[in-house]
Amino acid sequence: MTDGTTHQPLNENIKSICVFCGSGNGKNPAFISAAAALGALLATRNIHLIFGGGDMGLMGAAAKAARGAGGQVTGIIPEFLLKYQNSELIKSETIITPDMHSRKAAMYAKADGFIALPGGIGTLEELVETMTWEQLGQHTKPIILLNIEKFWQPFLKLLHHMNDEAFIRPGLEVNLHVIDEVNDLKALLPDHSL
Repeated sequence: MTDGTTHQPLNENIKSICVFCGSGNGKNPAFISAAAALGALLATRNIHLIFGGGDMGLMGAAAKAARGAGGQVTGIIPEFLLKYQNSELIKSETIITPDMHSRKAAMYAKADGFIALPGGIGTLEELVETMTWEQLGQHTKPIILLNIEKFWQPFLKLLHHMNDEAFIRPGLEVNLHVIDEVNDLKALLPDHSL
């Protein structure tokens, strides 16, 4: 795991990022602000935003901000969730999948990297599955944890505990970039707008 500002810039071939985040706003207004700032940053860097397809919460804020800044946005949503979301408000490309498993597979296939903002069980599950795939050598795509207001500290503490207890063993380390602010991503993300 890496954290702080010592990150090397990501590969220039990264042209799409899948953002995992909550479909709610959370209690702290910094979360929704960070989601909107991330969406706008991806758009200005000409990095395609892949997301869960909904218009609510952090998910909707990131997609709307990216779209508002002229970015390319693709929402991927399972059919059963359409009744809870209004994807038309985002005016993005929408891919409808038959189930959650297909959704994650499509997100993975379209993304060159992943960023997790604050969120709930679904966000955690998407993040952890992507980390597991990386840990087991199924991909080398970067995974970034956007630790806004230290939201992810309990999770990071758990990862350290797993490491201390030898459940994360040598050769199976978690390759996770931990970033505290959206602005810190500017040095990390490639800029395809040039």
